[in-house]
Amino acid sequence: MIRLTAQSVSIDAAANDGTPTRTITGIAVPYGVAATVSDGTEVIFERGSLPVDGKAPRLFLNHSSESAIGIVTARYDDEEGMMFTARISKTAQGDDALQLALDGVLDSVSVGVNPTKTRANKDGSITVLEADWIELSMVPVPAFAGAIITDIAASIHHEDEEISNIETEPTQENETMSEATVPAIEASIPTLSIPAQPKREFAMPSAAEVLAAYHIGGDTYNKVSDAFKQAQRRGQTALQAAAGDIVTGDTPGLLNIPVLGPLFQDLNFVRPVVSAFGARAMPSTTSRQFVRPTITTHTSAAVQTNQLDPVSATTMVIAANTVTKATVAGQVTLSIQDIDFTDPAALQLVLNDLAGEVLIKTDDIAADALVAGKTASGSTWTVTANDPSSLIESLYDAAREITEDSNFFPTHLCVSPDVWQKLGQQLDGSKRPVLGYTTNGVMGQNSIGRVGGLAYNAMDVFGLDLVVDNNFAAGTMLVVYAPGFEIYESGASLQSFENPSTLGRTLSIHQYFATFVAKSSFIQAITIA
Repeated sequence: MIRLTAQSVSIDAAANDGTPTRTITGIAVPYGVAATVSDGTEVIFERGSLPVDGKAPRLFLNHSSESAIGIVTARYDDEEGMMFTARISKTAQGDDALQLALDGVLDSVSVGVNPTKTRANKDGSITVLEADWIELSMVPVPAFAGAIITDIAASIHHEDEEISNIETEPTQENETMSEATVPAIEASIPTLSIPAQPKREFAMPSAAEVLAAYHIGGDTYNKVSDAFKQAQRRGQTALQAAAGDIVTGDTPGLLNIPVLGPLFQDLNFVRPVVSAFGARAMPSTTSRQFVRPTITTHTSAAVQTNQLDPVSATTMVIAANTVTKATVAGQVTLSIQDIDFTDPAALQLVLNDLAGEVLIKTDDIAADALVAGKTASGSTWTVTANDPSSLIESLYDAAREITEDSNFFPTHLCVSPDVWQKLGQQLDGSKRPVLGYTTNGVMGQNSIGRVGGLAYNAMDVFGLDLVVDNNFAAGTMLVVYAPGFEIYESGASLQSFENPSTLGRTLSIHQYFATFVAKSSFIQAITIA
């Protein structure tokens, strides 16, 4: 619904022949003039946008349907705007409205329409092309300068004399006579339609004058600009004046500051070691520990030299290795207000972060256990520019240590970020990458590995899966056969505790985690020099 205050109105309380009338006549809405409606939008009505037939609009007070006081009886589409004539009903509210109009209080009207066809303009205003005219209201404050009643014809039949043409600023005598005779006015169809003739103020420069002054410039333009601003301020309502004169720095309490989600994440919740080696389900025992058996002495077989000689006989020894479950947990307390009032919701954001921190801590435990269970291979990689020979020797030496007593070959190369950097920077004598970069599916020549990109899992060296983890201390380089290192974990569990005395809620996440080094010779460490 658009409500727009009209330009001018006139009131005809009685016809010239003394027949009582109760009508107002004027301009419901001017055409081609921008004005601010009730929601703050500037609108412009084009000629023909309002209907002149169909259901007649009702006459209200201040756009309140509970204060219906009459009906629009005539509509005329003029070049200047939509002209109207409305009849005020003979009710208590109608009498009051008529008296207030005669006194110059209700000196304007405002239309209430439902736009059905509009056009958006570049300056942000809206042009109404078609609309349903619902109601017309008598209001005290116009949207345009000079939108007041300047001529009221209130001629009422009297036994001795006829009073006519009451001025807008009545004398004490005729004001008293008007007040005394208003209740006797009866509704009738007006005999004359007298449009209001508002007093025009020429302080507002025309568009042509503004353009001419802009072309001249200097003091001429400044004077015309000042005249325009002053005339505009005189025509503003209280709300419009506030919107034009007050800057945002003066009204911080009215400014809406949106929070743009989702929350920026500066930590990648990944577990390179756990993901590379895999996690087994934690045994569903009611104890804090469980036993993981391993073979310490195998049986044996040998060639029988002579018949009936004793054959090789070695007793298998199985060790009962005790694995202890570690509890990894974290908690946070939120106020009920934080949970209820935040957007994006703080509760879910905090829980996501807490769960991520639990994941990172379990990976840290796995990385530490892997390093603690290593065996020094005795090999040293001496990092030398344009000479990868030391790297190749060290990797083969560590692989030999794993294979010699097991027939297993390494599967993973676990390194800290600084060692990953050194690997990627290895060049041969011709300054070609030793770890060939794959381009369009084709790997470079003279390569001992592959680099698929700058990521912790996008490189392999001699076919070994590279595991880059910032939980490793600087200078860490481990050649590993994966089955020699085991990881166990339970699912994460969430608990919530209410604190009624403080209006808070404590949330905790915990899980059980354990690692086991089945054979330390399967984890060979290379020293970086």
